[in-house]
Amino acid sequence: MTEKKIEENEEKKSLSFVEQIVEADLAEGKNGGRIQTRFPPEPNGYIHIGHAKAICMDFGVAERYGGVCNLRFDDTNPSKEDTEYVDSILNDIQWLGFKWGNVYYASDYFQQLWDFAVWMIKKGMAYIDEQTSEQIAEQKGTPTTPGQASPYRDRPVEENLALFEKMNTAEAVEGSMVLRAKLDMANPNMHFRDPVMYRIIHTPHHRTGTKWHAYPMYDFAHGQSDYFEGVTHSICTLEFVPHRPLYDKFIDFLKDCDVEAERGADYRPRQIEFNRLNLTYTVMSKRKLHTLVDEKLVSGWDDPRMPTVCGMRRRGYSAESIRQFINSIGYTKFDALNDYALLEAAVRDDLNKRSLRVSAVLNPVKLVITNYPEGQTEEMEAINNPENEADGKHTITFSRNLWIERDDFMEDAPKKFFRMTPGKEVRLKNAYIVTCTGCKKDAEGNIEEIYAEYDPQSKSGMEGANRKVKGTLHWVSCDHCHKAEVRLYDRLFTVENPAADERDFRELLNPESLTVLDNCYVEDFVTTCKPGDFLQFQRIGYFTPDLDSTPERLVFNKTVGLKDTWAKINK
Repeated sequence: MTEKKIEENEEKKSLSFVEQIVEADLAEGKNGGRIQTRFPPEPNGYIHIGHAKAICMDFGVAERYGGVCNLRFDDTNPSKEDTEYVDSILNDIQWLGFKWGNVYYASDYFQQLWDFAVWMIKKGMAYIDEQTSEQIAEQKGTPTTPGQASPYRDRPVEENLALFEKMNTAEAVEGSMVLRAKLDMANPNMHFRDPVMYRIIHTPHHRTGTKWHAYPMYDFAHGQSDYFEGVTHSICTLEFVPHRPLYDKFIDFLKDCDVEAERGADYRPRQIEFNRLNLTYTVMSKRKLHTLVDEKLVSGWDDPRMPTVCGMRRRGYSAESIRQFINSIGYTKFDALNDYALLEAAVRDDLNKRSLRVSAVLNPVKLVITNYPEGQTEEMEAINNPENEADGKHTITFSRNLWIERDDFMEDAPKKFFRMTPGKEVRLKNAYIVTCTGCKKDAEGNIEEIYAEYDPQSKSGMEGANRKVKGTLHWVSCDHCHKAEVRLYDRLFTVENPAADERDFRELLNPESLTVLDNCYVEDFVTTCKPGDFLQFQRIGYFTPDLDSTPERLVFNKTVGLKDTWAKINK
């Protein structure tokens, strides 16, 4: 086998099953070699990382095969939709690094869908049902027992047409009637048992206002919208597998209808389903996410504990790390629960390459260098990012009085404690080696100050200053730093799979998912950073300035720790 053939085979193995289907369709010359996908969110909330997986697939397939991916808002339920959500979705897709070919709305096709529904009524394939939703549900039967026909199923065509027109008036009562397709009440696929096509909603639509009072259901609007737009591959998640025969059936009817000019005898969108993205210790249900926001159990859709794209962005996740994580878990035909630690590992790996290294002290105690001249300062050189020389350097001011982490000192330390303890040497990062000489305590025995002496010949970078010490500590100068608030985040829920727990999901919320530290200090250089910048607080973790941060009140969010300590703690 030639080297080129081996490479081709290896590339084939790395393709997802969706991409293999697309390549097979291209090889067969389907749709004239054209690839067109779409991402069709409903604008009734902010998109989360589960949607990001679909975005990566929909846009990724189009990019890989020289096609186009359009964005289409499924705005068929005005009672839940808002332009706020439209704007947020547009922003999040762009932030993830994708570009759409066109922006469409299901509402663009309301007239065509209406005309198609009228055509079905005239053909005797749809009827108005005036039963309650409860009666209709009961009548549908079960997967093992056939449904019962509605008493309105054989209404005359003219009566159905008149009632359908009435549905689209301000006088129609919500819930009083629906339009149903006349299919097969005995079909083992429950979706074929005379599905509802239209219902009455009087909430003004965010685009069409009060023009419409009858709105199409998802199953009726979705496939037709794909057909109108020329979509070749309609890629969606596994819950739509049982919907696929109905998707195809409505398109069969549409191809026979003269509402839309025929696109070619062989053309039809092909629906392909893949597994959803589920994460441990969180929920992906938009209804539950809405509840968290509406009941103020979180600070908003962009709360850094939320699985929303805007929440992850605010927390300091990079778009590249999210895409890297999604690529690593892949696309299959089987649902799985992915460990949140895998996402954090991808974030950690990416931020290690792009974050600026800075000094911050979160639990401060004063360190006095007793033999360092009072009033003297030095500018110490600090490398911004050892992973990228082009990021350059900055300076940090050294002085007699410093803040260090309280946990970095122990008066009576065990043998393997390599931080600060009386009589032992440590290096202050980018500065000098110091020897601890003692400490001062208050009446309760709490450490108030720590004392040390520095070696003037041990400055970092100085010739002969490279003698080895086992501990290196970070610090900031007391007179050359800024106070800051730091927000630490933990898992949003206390159980691994809250979606599968029978208890009210509110009871499963982690009361310690947010810890606020308001007595932290950061070096001067950090004040130039802004939300969206990636920082590594040395020896602590990755952080980013929060949207609440101002020059007068600095606020930082912890993105992820340097190591995955959470799993060890919770074993």
